[in-house]
Amino acid sequence: MQLLTGEARAALLAEANALRPELHRYCARLMGSVIEGEDVVQDAFVRAAVALQDLREAPLLRPWLYRIAHNRALDLLRSREIRAAEPIEAALDVADRASADPAEMLMRQEAVKAAMSRFLELSIPQRSAVILKDVLDEPISEIAALLDLSVDAVKGHLARGRARLQQIGTKDDPVPNAGSASPAVTHYVALFNRRDWDGLRALLAEDVKLVQVTHPPRTGRAHVGAFFTIYARSGEVWLMPAWLEGREVIAVFENRADPKPSYIMWLEWRDGRISFIHDYRYARYVVAEAAMVLLQP
Repeated sequence: MQLLTGEARAALLAEANALRPELHRYCARLMGSVIEGEDVVQDAFVRAAVALQDLREAPLLRPWLYRIAHNRALDLLRSREIRAAEPIEAALDVADRASADPAEMLMRQEAVKAAMSRFLELSIPQRSAVILKDVLDEPISEIAALLDLSVDAVKGHLARGRARLQQIGTKDDPVPNAGSASPAVTHYVALFNRRDWDGLRALLAEDVKLVQVTHPPRTGRAHVGAFFTIYARSGEVWLMPAWLEGREVIAVFENRADPKPSYIMWLEWRDGRISFIHDYRYARYVVAEAAMVLLQP
């Protein structure tokens, strides 16, 4: 049997792109961060593209992609020394019916509304089970296959995870960690909102890099400088400094009158110059559930 053709691989990756928002919902809660969740999604797609080159038949795309993202997230979590040390005990009886009872529905609603950081208080198996069942509405049998666990083990992790979320649900929601707008970001935002594209290009380091989802990276001052030409044609775009998950970011409004930003970008600096631009224009789902604090520059 021959390897998958280039056309078949491209078609699978195009189909996989439609799964990005739901995959991000899972990874963001697993990591406790919308930005780190997107990093995992990005890594998963890179690994999927490489793996497809060695496959002779198309995989079942959704569970295959989830498994890649799940394993990548576990690698990162273990690197933080967050361990899943919980023993697999006798499972509690967890409902898994198409028409769940009111208590079941209430637990699912609480999981959907829980802050990202709350999930970090669960063990990794509990976290995965609760997110997949209560946030993404996956059948328990499919969760068991994804996590390589028995159905009874998944039910046990789900019951304990739900109980833990209810226990900590009485706490006040954490206040987002926000500082003031830095002079560098304030200057960038002011130049952008004045449409001073030459001023923005002057801030770029010679080896600056730009990353956007689904687009090849741009590297170098000349190449990245052309990035602003795209925004020069978008007269309504307006920026504001913001803080997200303890990180200074830039909120992007496609219309100044919009109540919420459409997406974010964030910058890395070196010696007063921009060394990296992370632009989430094509990953707008990242801010859908983000607790962001907007700042006046």
